[in-house]
Formats: sequence, C-alpha cells, structure tokens
Amino acid sequence: MTTRGFFNSFDDVFILDGVRTPMVDYCGELGHISPTDLGIKVARSALERAGVPADHIGSVVAGNMAPGDFDQFFLPRHIGLYAGVPVEVPAIMVQRICGTGFELFRQAGEHIQGGTCEAALVVGTENMTRNPIAAFDHRTGFKLGAPVGFKDFMWEALKDPAVGINMIQTAENLARQYGISRDDVDAFASSSFAKAVAAQASGFFAGEIVPVITEKFEVEGYQPRGIRLQGKLTEVASDTHPRVSPKEVLAKLRSVFEGGVQTGGNSSALVDAAAACVVSSGAYAKAQGKQPLARVVAAAAVGVPPHIMGIGPAPAIRLLLELAGLKLGDIARFEINEAQGAQTLAVGRELGLDLDKLNVNGGAIALGHPLAATGVRLTLTLARELKRSGQRFGISSACVGGGQGIALLIENPEAAS
Repeated sequence: MTTRGFFNSFDDVFILDGVRTPMVDYCGELGHISPTDLGIKVARSALERAGVPADHIGSVVAGNMAPGDFDQFFLPRHIGLYAGVPVEVPAIMVQRICGTGFELFRQAGEHIQGGTCEAALVVGTENMTRNPIAAFDHRTGFKLGAPVGFKDFMWEALKDPAVGINMIQTAENLARQYGISRDDVDAFASSSFAKAVAAQASGFFAGEIVPVITEKFEVEGYQPRGIRLQGKLTEVASDTHPRVSPKEVLAKLRSVFEGGVQTGGNSSALVDAAAACVVSSGAYAKAQGKQPLARVVAAAAVGVPPHIMGIGPAPAIRLLLELAGLKLGDIARFEINEAQGAQTLAVGRELGLDLDKLNVNGGAIALGHPLAATGVRLTLTLARELKRSGQRFGISSACVGGGQGIALLIENPEAAS
C-alpha cells in the first residue's frame, strides 16, 4: 500500500545555482539584521552566481517562520523587488515550519512545470535571534492583577499543544522506541561536528557561502534598505558553530530532561542565516547556455503522529522512492536535517540507512537549523556534494513540527545516464 501524502514528479525542473550566508550563532554577528535584508542579500547573490538577469524571473517563492521585524508581511515581495525582479512578478510566502525550504522547491517546480514561468527565485531566510517576545491577548487592554502574557515566541513555539510536549520530547519518544542511547546520540553528534569542521577546513562550504558585508540595497522608486554590520566588523564569511567536539566532552553535558538523551550539544544549533537558489526549466537553461547544478526529480510530503514528529523523513523518503521508481540503494547521498540527534538516528534505523551516506559534510547539530532557510541550504549542499563526488542521486529531507515529513530527490546532470 502506498503511503498517503503529496507527491510531485518533475520532468524539466533544474537548480541553476545558489548561495547562502554564513550560519551564525544565535545573538551573534547577524543577530541584528532583518530576515528580509538577509533574504535580499542571498537573492541578489544567487542571481549573480547563476548568471540570470533579474528580469528573467517569473516567480518569487520565499519562506520565513518567525517575524524578525514589523514588515514581515511584505518579506517575499520586498525580497523580489530589491533583488530587481520586475514589479509585475508576484511573490508568495511559504510556511511548512522546518520543511519550508524544501517546500519552496516543490512550489517553484509546480510553477515551472505548469508553465507559469521559466525561472523562479527561491529564498529561505531566518533570524532566530530576532524572534519576538510577544503577547496575543492584550488587544483589549490589561486587567488589574491579571497575568501579563508576554512570552518568548521561539521557546513557546517549540511546544506542540495538540500532544502537550515539545520538540525535544518527541525525540526522546523516538529514542525509547528505537532503543537509542545517550552514547549513540553523543557519538553521532561528535561525528557531525567532525565532518563539518573538515568540510569547513577544506574550503567546501566556502564554495556556497556569500560573505555578509555592510551594503545598501537601492532600487529606484523605493526607500533604501541594506545591511550594516556592527562595530569594526567588515564582513562575516564563515559558519560559527562548527567546532571539534569529542564524544567525551559532549557526554559531560546535562540532558534537557532527566534521564533523557538530548542535550544542547547533540541537538540542532540556533543560528541566523539565509539561502537562495535560482530554479528554471531545462529549456530555459539550454537557451541561456547554462549548465545546471542539479535536476529536481521529485518531491514528497507526508503526515506522521505529532508525538513522534521526528520520524517524518522516513515515510516521506519511502513515498518519494516508491513513486519515483527508485530504491534506497540508488541514492548516493542523503541530507537529513539533524533537528535532534536521536530523531535523525531513528530515521536512519527505520529506513536501514547507511550512515556513511548521511550528512557527509556535517549537519544541523554542527552547522545550525535556521528554520525556513534549512531546506534550501541542505538541498544546495547536497547538489554541490553530488557534483563533487560524481554521484547521481541524492535526497534532502526534514521532519516538521506537528507531525510531517518532506523530502526532495535531486539528480546530478553530469552523472545522469
């Protein structure tokens, strides 16, 4: 029986190129910058790297979860306008929580395959530092002696009220279900850090990063925007969270819940970042003389029980492979978001995954998980890794809070038979 869910097969959808900002630790050098401006930065840079004129873009598909300022409603539109996309071209905001970045490619693929446009700009941007301290119950005023309802938006958003537990507890549920120990999780986290440190040292990540500098974004007829780094800083050019993290050091950290396996060291890091890609039809790429970075073959999204939401990538990947006519062994590389270490290991065990194919340049434990930007970053990294290794097929995937999974199948055109 086929798993229920969304499935899209694409015949002629390609990623031409893309970039991302460095992923910078929470309350770090990017913490004061609007997610809109981070998005404009990567949008402009992706167009430049792909060699695509902004006026060739026929759709802007952007994602951002928590508002980083009061003009978040306009974020996708402003990214398009300040990237130079024609004023007639519409923009849309996409939200699938941690799966948002993957959903951007799925929707862009639908636009291109459906003939809406020949080229689309996909942008995921997230400033975790600027998640607000918010209240939703004071529009009608404050009552004497009543509790003041201001709360940390990001912390509160980690809890799923349907099942009454937070995202870390969902990973603890999976750890018990799949017999995953604290030692297992710390060993996995240590490996993630080691691979990310190696990828950073080799210059691999530098190939997808655009340094963030102080600059203005000016478009005739609109108010100027821009980025201003603080103090004497002139640029931010590399990820800040990767560090050598031996298992013995990680083992000394206190678990979030008593007796649990998840700690601050083996869960995804909080970071600020943005990522963008230019997606087009094969006909457009050929007409423009472009050699695409990757082909988007298919996408799948499924629902899973909220209390074990982290298992979502497993059925999403199964559906993707089944309907694409491939087997697990056909996939050379997997990028599965490391929301929590136990969650990723549970997915690996459920699928019978060869962990040597998983997150070979490190994952979100070492690099960070900037929500809406994550899926774009993972897919871009995967495409570049397939090209570097000469492998053909790869899958990028993530679990989604509330109980979902999403996955993309991409192909290296240079390795296609």
